[in-house]
Amino acid sequence: MMLRKLIILAGFCLCALSQAPATEAQTRLRDVVDVEGVRQNDLIGYGIVVGLNGTGDTVRNSPYTEDTLTYMLERLGVNVQGEDIKPNNAAAVLVTATLPSFARNGSTIDVSVSSIGDAKSLEGGTLILTPLKGADNEVYAVAQGSIIVSGLDVQAQAARETRGTPTAGAIPNGARVEQEIGYDFNRRESLVLALRDPDFTTAARIEDVINGAYGAQVAFMRDPGTVDLDLRGIQGSPSRILADIENLPVSVSVPARIVIDEKSGTIVLGEDVTISKVAIAQGNISIKVVESPVVSQPNPFARGESITLPRSSITIGQTGDNNIAMLEPNVTLSELISGLNALGVTPQETADIIRTMKAAGALHADLIIR
Repeated sequence: MMLRKLIILAGFCLCALSQAPATEAQTRLRDVVDVEGVRQNDLIGYGIVVGLNGTGDTVRNSPYTEDTLTYMLERLGVNVQGEDIKPNNAAAVLVTATLPSFARNGSTIDVSVSSIGDAKSLEGGTLILTPLKGADNEVYAVAQGSIIVSGLDVQAQAARETRGTPTAGAIPNGARVEQEIGYDFNRRESLVLALRDPDFTTAARIEDVINGAYGAQVAFMRDPGTVDLDLRGIQGSPSRILADIENLPVSVSVPARIVIDEKSGTIVLGEDVTISKVAIAQGNISIKVVESPVVSQPNPFARGESITLPRSSITIGQTGDNNIAMLEPNVTLSELISGLNALGVTPQETADIIRTMKAAGALHADLIIR
């Protein structure tokens, strides 16, 4: 029985996801691999936000804001030596951005702005011209503009309400690229395709798909996370070749996996998750899994082989109670979760049962707890 439903339980969200067999789960090559050398670069800068409505940094707790503001005004020709500046309408911030691959001079990128002082909110502020540097301490972009803040901070005499993070915001297209990263992609004689989720089966299928498309042995599986592509036997530039192969359909091998996110209260489990013979007692809940394989034999004097067919059953009930729910044979963990839900098992108890089954070796799946 294939389950296609979303079950909401108290603080937990149990997602029983039905997935097609691994041989039928197809996606594009570009969605499962990265090309070595084609990458983004992180940028960071220190700047000042002005125009705040009295929600900026205080001099006592953030003296560097006053120093930075004084230095900036002097560079603009304003003499503020000896002046007592109280920049409660300004805030010191860190500005971060990601420089995309092959970004060119004059193109724009998004930036994120975060307060590093005791400012209450950046709402209504404007970021002053801020250079953004890479790991090599070179300036690659310059940011400036009005900040968009999604958080809210409302304060009255006897109450205060905060929603989201008002001390962080963003500037869409707020930085302009001033320096390109030199990289001659078309001079490459080979490409290295790195799988985002290393897997022997998926890597082998990528090799077969590329070789089948060109009718020659041009792709070589190095390990479960890497496939090498020899460009010398293929006509066209590396850019053109990559454009041709990145949309090839690839069958992705999806492992059986369960993810428990305790922060957001979410449990996600795949349909391929299976369980072995096991009995569980949790509180007043009793669970018993029984496997009764059936042997199918050919008729006398007939040609054929004996086949063992799996047959499983799960019994879930409450100890001391005659109310017992029987699930169908050949059940999966998804159906077990549904049975627990029918008996009113709490989400936290369900997560504990899954952990215990994995520790006992009865749960055949990767368990990831975040």
